[in-house]
Amino acid sequence: MHMTDVHNDELADEDFDTVLSPDIDFSGVINFEKSFLARGRISGEIVAHGILLIDEGAVVQADISADRVIIRGSVTGNVTASVRVEITLTGRLLGNVRAPEINFEIGCVFNGNCEMPPKLT
Repeated sequence: MHMTDVHNDELADEDFDTVLSPDIDFSGVINFEKSFLARGRISGEIVAHGILLIDEGAVVQADISADRVIIRGSVTGNVTASVRVEITLTGRLLGNVRAPEINFEIGCVFNGNCEMPPKLT
């Protein structure tokens, strides 16, 4: 686990195949294969391959499984990533996190347990 004040990769909207707008309130299971940018409200479950970015202002109440998860908004639920989980300064995670690499930016909110298994090759 790393505590850092270094900013994440700069990702733009065009880096994402799917964008959930701020005015959308979704309940259910989301499955995707590439990359997903969440700006709205999600409750349920998210299962993915690729990057999942929970943007500032987004509110997610779901268990999440993806390759890479970046949290800039609020997540309540357990997060599992095959590569990395990043929680930025504006990010908030209330739940457990499991990933080979976990980066917490100084000032983020995290309340849960961390597990860091080795990367699978």
